[in-house]
Amino acid sequence: MVVTVEQRVQSWLDGPFDLETKAEIRRLLAHDPKALSDAFFKDLSFGTGGMRGIMGIGTNRLNIYTIQMATQGLANYLKKQPPSDGEQHTVFIGYDVRHHSREFAEETAKVFAGNGMRVLLSKEICPTPLVSFACRYYRCSAGVMITASHNPPQYNGYKVYWSDGCQVVPPHDAEILKEVEKIKSPAQVSVRTAFTEIGPEIDTAYLTELKQLQMLPNLAQVPLKIVYTNLHGTGIRLLPKALKEWGYTSLSLVEKQLPLDGSFPCAPSPNPEEEKALQLGTEQLMREKGDILLATDPDADRLGVVAQGVRFTGNQIACLSLYHICTTLASKKQFPENAAFIKTIVTTELFKTIAEAFGGKCIDVLTGFKYIGEQIGIWEASFDAYQFLFGAEESYGYLFGTFVRDKDAISSACLIAEAAAAAKKQNLTLVDRLHQLYRKYGIHRESLTHLAFTDSKAGMDQMNALMHGLRKKPPLQIGGVAVSSMEDYLCGYGLLPPSDVLRFWLADGSKLVIRPSGTEPKIKIYAEVVQKADRDLPSAIAACDRRLHKFIEEFSELSSLH
Repeated sequence: MVVTVEQRVQSWLDGPFDLETKAEIRRLLAHDPKALSDAFFKDLSFGTGGMRGIMGIGTNRLNIYTIQMATQGLANYLKKQPPSDGEQHTVFIGYDVRHHSREFAEETAKVFAGNGMRVLLSKEICPTPLVSFACRYYRCSAGVMITASHNPPQYNGYKVYWSDGCQVVPPHDAEILKEVEKIKSPAQVSVRTAFTEIGPEIDTAYLTELKQLQMLPNLAQVPLKIVYTNLHGTGIRLLPKALKEWGYTSLSLVEKQLPLDGSFPCAPSPNPEEEKALQLGTEQLMREKGDILLATDPDADRLGVVAQGVRFTGNQIACLSLYHICTTLASKKQFPENAAFIKTIVTTELFKTIAEAFGGKCIDVLTGFKYIGEQIGIWEASFDAYQFLFGAEESYGYLFGTFVRDKDAISSACLIAEAAAAAKKQNLTLVDRLHQLYRKYGIHRESLTHLAFTDSKAGMDQMNALMHGLRKKPPLQIGGVAVSSMEDYLCGYGLLPPSDVLRFWLADGSKLVIRPSGTEPKIKIYAEVVQKADRDLPSAIAACDRRLHKFIEEFSELSSLH
């Protein structure tokens, strides 16, 4: 049955909603009917990992009611599962600096408590990786993180974790979604104010685990100068302490971006992938003649790095971190025979080349860090298991070790600081190290672009037609280079589950990955160009970048013909 906007609005006016909410609905009815329609034209989507949206009243907005109803659905699914400790379900809840995050976290806690569960609520703002860790540390059945990551200030979100500390994956994700869709009114929600606040004890436990990952403690004697910006977010809770535990005490903070503020006043787009977000930190790095700038997004699961004025891509940070792990363990004769690494299918092939050069196993998973966390669990449960060391995705997410099962900017910051110290001990910078990788393994340059469509049925039809056209008649060459093969993941490919993704391999080792965005009306294009390094490395890099630009330009033109 199709429910109209008017019916959704009336259900809120007639239903068990607070008077302030109803007054705002009436105000919008009288003065801004379009805004009211936007807020009620559909139910906010609860996807396979949770939900994310603009905050405000309405069924298509994040508010205490949509939070409560989603939590009731999750609680109903949990009650069908055996508790992790065999007695009672325990749930850990964290939240970031965004507006209403603490309020949404408390509402989440009340619903779990109302369903007879033991609820652990972070006493203060909480990095996302700490929620993953806490799920494992407290033997929780599930966890919830209130965050919208690096989205603009008007957004917030609700991210769900399972007992292993990994974001929910099949079959749990689809089954949770079914239960959430059954909850249509706050009248179906059970609420009770009963939860335990968790303070510094979880920080101490996390830092203790992290310290065990340190490979070269003597490098702390190298005078490494670090600048750090938390972009107004949660990283400030743990990252400075973590660096200090590893011995890196020369740390200066970007003061203007330090205050915990969900409006992100000095970081309008609080995303370490974007140059503007790192501008203040980069200027401070150059002014103080520091070695590296570290930047974490508001929930501290993504890490950006700058050295010598160069802003590294997520692919480059991943490869620098990986190479440091491999060389360090190999030099200490501690590189495991069954060492294993994981990357997503859109992440640079340089990552795989480095891992295999040291004798490690490297596998691809679908885009989304939850698949990296899932794979770690699969290996742990296998009798012929590989030993996971490091995983990465191109969108600035990395995981070192296994005590967390999601991308972790805090452990990654310690790792890249150690890599920078190791380079500095040899009178090198991370830029020099990257160039060493290019000389040794070939120049790999990557880019992400997209084809935008209207947010409408017509736009969706165009996107589907483009993907269908590429499948039916794939290009024979791109950028003057022959296409050697195409991998279609729509029905699953190899051991990977089905996904609307195409990956093209070219004769020279370059690749192109095409996939529709799961949240926006756009098709993402991930391109990677590879070529051998020559004596004039800067010129070779520039030539590779020109090839990359031509590669993307030509494919975009080809796509417009479908």
